[in-house]
Order: sequence, then C-alpha cells, then structure tokens
Amino acid sequence: MKKILVVDDRLSSLKVLAAILADEGYEVLQAADGQEALRMYESGVEIDAVLSDFKMPKMDGLELFKAMNTRRKAPPFIIMSAYGTVKSAVQALQEGITHYLIKPLDYEELSIILKKAIQDREMAIELKTLKRQIEDENAYHGIVGRSPKMLEIFEMVRTVGKTDASVMICGETGTGKELLARALHLESGRRKAEMVCINSAALTENLLEAELFGYVKGAFTGAEVASRGRLEMADHGTLFLDEIGYMSLRLQTKLLRFLQEKTFEPVGGTVSRHVDARIIAATNLDLQEKIRTGGFLRDLLYRIEVINIQVPPLRERKGDIYLLVHHFAKLYARRYEKGVEGIEPEAMDVLVKHRWPGNVRELKNYIERAVILSKKSKLCLEDFPKFLPSEKATVDHFPGKPPILRLFEDKYSLQQVEKELIQATLEQYDGNKSLTAQHLGISRKTLYKKLADYALE
Repeated sequence: MKKILVVDDRLSSLKVLAAILADEGYEVLQAADGQEALRMYESGVEIDAVLSDFKMPKMDGLELFKAMNTRRKAPPFIIMSAYGTVKSAVQALQEGITHYLIKPLDYEELSIILKKAIQDREMAIELKTLKRQIEDENAYHGIVGRSPKMLEIFEMVRTVGKTDASVMICGETGTGKELLARALHLESGRRKAEMVCINSAALTENLLEAELFGYVKGAFTGAEVASRGRLEMADHGTLFLDEIGYMSLRLQTKLLRFLQEKTFEPVGGTVSRHVDARIIAATNLDLQEKIRTGGFLRDLLYRIEVINIQVPPLRERKGDIYLLVHHFAKLYARRYEKGVEGIEPEAMDVLVKHRWPGNVRELKNYIERAVILSKKSKLCLEDFPKFLPSEKATVDHFPGKPPILRLFEDKYSLQQVEKELIQATLEQYDGNKSLTAQHLGISRKTLYKKLADYALE
C-alpha cells in the first residue's frame, strides 16, 4: 500500500481526506500541523506522497516542503489552499512543489493527480536504478570483476551474506578484502546497522585492546572518561577485523571468549557486556603456518573460519584488468575533470602482462596518476613510465627471467643466473622479501642467505 501523509490544521478536513484516500486503497498518515508532519518524516517513515494545506500555524505547507528537502529529497508534494492566488501558486511550483490545488477540492481530480505523481516518482527511481546498473554492470557492491573466480566469490557472498556465520577472507595485500567484507554486510539482515572496521596490524597491543574492547574511566593514564570499543559500536551490525594474523595471543584469547560467549569486559572493567556483532576477519598471512609456529590460536581460527573466502591475486584474474582499467580511468577522469576517454591498446597490453604484486590497489594508484598527468584523450604508454623499455629491461613481460639467447651469448654461470633472477624478482616486488621468496619458491630464511651471499640489496 502506498503511504500518503495528509497535513491539515482543520481536523474535519483532515478526517474527510483520510477517509477518501483510505477508500482508494492508500495507507494514510495524519498530521495536524507542519511541525508534527516534519517529526514524522524525520523518524524515517517511508512516504510516497504528501498532501498538505498551505496556510497553517507554526509552519505552513511551503515551509514544510523546504524543511523536508533539507533532511532528504522530499516525495511528491501537493499543496491545497482555500486562498490561492496565481502568485502563490507560481512561487510554490518554482520551489519544486509537484502540484497546487484550490479548495474546495475536486476529489476526482485529486485522485488522478496523486496517482500520476506517485507513478512519476517510481519511474524516476526506476530510471536512476537502471542507469546505475548500466554503469556498474561489471561491479558487485563496488567490486569490479567478471572473471569466473570473482563470479564464484560473488555467488558465495550472496549465499553466506544472508547468514550470521563468521567469515575469514584470505588474500594478498590489495586484493579487495575489505570490499568483500562490506559486500557481506550489505547482503545481510544487519545492513541497516553499522559495519565497524579495525586494522590489527596498525595498532600496538594495548591500543588495539582499548580500541577493540573499550575501557572504563581510570583504566590507564589518560582514561579520564569511559569509551566504547569498536566491538560495542558494532552491536547488531558487523565487526571487520583486518589483518587479524598480527593480533597478539593475549588479545586472540579475549576475542575467542567473545566468539564463544558473546560477552567481554572493557579494559579496566569487571562487568561483562553482551554484544550481538557478526565477525568478519581478513588476513594476508598463512594462518596454518602461524598456528604451527605458535603465533595463532587454532581454536580462534576454527571459530572465525566457518566460511573461508580465498580472494585471487590480480595476476590470476587478468581478464578483469581490462574492466578495472576502464573503471578507474572513468572514475578519475570524472573526479579530476580530465578529458580521458579510454586507453591505447599498447598501454593496455603492458598493464595486462604486468604481475601487479600490489594487486588492485597498485593498479588503481597507477591509473589515478596516469589520468592526472595525461595530456591526451586516451592513456598511452608514456603515461606509465615504469613500463617504458629501458636498458635494464631483460624481458618484455617479466624481468625476473633473462632471455635464453642472452644466457648462451654471455656464457652465464649457474650462480650468475641465480643472482640475476633474485635481483630482478626483488625489483619486481619493490623490495618485498616475502613476495620475492614466495615467487621463487624458497623460504625467507633461504632468500636472506642468498642475498647475503650475492651482496644484494
């Protein structure tokens, strides 16, 4: 049923209008003045149209319309007046009023006008939604991707999101783990409540504990007033724990207790607090390895990892690079008011062949920089200086593997090949030793030994 808000300071007129509209199948809300109507609107009630008298004490109809618009876009607004003039009608329509009716009302005319106003509003909403769908046809809750792996993940999010199950999202840095966590929240029944985020790697142990669980007054030096933690802020919503693999064992134990009992004590407190929050965690570490080395609680992993989502690195979903490049180019061209309308095939080919150790986040930063500095209508290879050919380049696609011909011509020894491979791979990953070791298939300990042997930085 469509909801109509009728506003009139004359009780008799209010009751008559309410009865007529109810007979036509509308759900009618009634307000005796503009202030009462505004309070009703501010409460969040969804209203499909407003039918308001013009002259009322406290707040007239036009003032009510303006006040509603300052809160959020007002629904179709029809003004009724027994003292109507051409001047007042023109003023009302210029302000955005949908229609202006003269009392006594022609109820047949009112019925037609009301029905058309609601239909026009629904059509505008539908067109806006359709436009957004066309613009974001390759995006799911802001996540761009159409590769089979990503479509599989989106389907899992749709299924899992409707539950309260805890989720562990695993993937390399920059793959979009937080975006997936937000998609899970938006697919859940908790979407009207808050999704609260906290990064376990960004804070010291004591600060993380205070931020996560809150604290009471006097809990530590400087705690002059009590403070709610992120966990309590996420009550009836979702708590996203990013980089949970860096959390200390002591805090892991405290979090495990919350997952088991849904209660916790703030720092310095003795009274338990109950919170209904869904937990979603993310990590770029191998938590099984951390469990083996005593750095992560097995029981905590079991509690959180009811559902595990593995986010693929960008190099394993190269088909999505085309979509991401165009998406980010369009985004930043609009943001920085640049005339960039696409990308040259040669530049796109280079971007697709790159391994992107920083994943989507790295690609996004490169596109933003290119759009800002570009002087042409299309991004070209010159806008990506890192990928321009240089004397140091050893291969077209990945510098960590010297060409076969060069190996024979220069008579490389096995040690020279290994040294150049390690150096090139290290450069490819911008000095990140963990990713370098992972790519070479060796442990970090072995990598450090070889770096020392070959005097590499």
